[in-house]
Amino acid sequence: MASEIPATARAFWVEAPLVGAIRDEVLPPLEPGAVLVRTLFSGVSRGTEALVWQAEVPATEVERMRCPHQAGEFSFPLKYGYANVGVVEAGPGDLVGRSVFCLFPHQTAYVVERTAVLPLPASVPCERGVLAANMETALNAVWDARPLVGDRVSVIGGGVVGLLTAYLVSRLPGVELELVDLRAEREQLCSQLGFGFALPEQARRQRDLVFHASGSVSGLKTALELAAAEATIVEQSWFGAREATLALGGWFHSGRVTLRSSQVGRVSPNARARFAHRERLELAISLLSDARLDALLEEACPFEALPAAMNALSSPESGRLCQLIRY
Repeated sequence: MASEIPATARAFWVEAPLVGAIRDEVLPPLEPGAVLVRTLFSGVSRGTEALVWQAEVPATEVERMRCPHQAGEFSFPLKYGYANVGVVEAGPGDLVGRSVFCLFPHQTAYVVERTAVLPLPASVPCERGVLAANMETALNAVWDARPLVGDRVSVIGGGVVGLLTAYLVSRLPGVELELVDLRAEREQLCSQLGFGFALPEQARRQRDLVFHASGSVSGLKTALELAAAEATIVEQSWFGAREATLALGGWFHSGRVTLRSSQVGRVSPNARARFAHRERLELAISLLSDARLDALLEEACPFEALPAAMNALSSPESGRLCQLIRY
């Protein structure tokens, strides 16, 4: 139903490389079929948002890297983000009062078509709901990889996407799964989630399937070292404008190793017959019902502090997982 909405909201903008600001945002009128959402939490998707923050999006990728409700261009200023959970305050009666996920940037309130929001099930609290976009990325990669019962699988990179990928694969019977990361403190988290951990120098070799999600060239080199004959390496990292140099003259060729990309912008061809983008995101949200996944959320940062916090949040050295933003 129609309702009066506030005239403005507050939004986080990247004004220039490494420079953020909170701006006033004029909200559009609430048309039939639209909803007004008041944001409760958003999450910083560290890998991609760090590349945006640091101006490392290649000129060739600026259109493909647009997020659904982006404002501005990668030449800056830019409003970017896609992990937003809020409550519907006006719109169709069946949605008013519901907690919903939306692929919307960091903003205190917004108006979108009702089809742009997905209600959270009762089993998924609002804070954990911000993991939906990263879970969708992990889900798509697992579809791309098609792990088999009994596979020896490694996931390289213990960030949010790597951990969620390992979490999904670990639920397949008979899989021997190990997450590989430089941070020894990830071992406890892996144990909580139900799978093994190793530092790179201790990682198991002869792996049938390797997911690479570290965002580093050294991690991709490790993936090549771990792969068994005729193994598949699924590259989940996006390097942006950075180049990746690999030595492919050795085991890669003689071992007939496959290196393939996985990217969330398109539904995996292995799942397109059943899932469109909305259905894939619905499934990803439903997979967040496990309370152990709360361990992937960092202590919440106030929304107004986001511009000052982004440098620390986006630094690879920080070791942070999903930075929760509280409104």
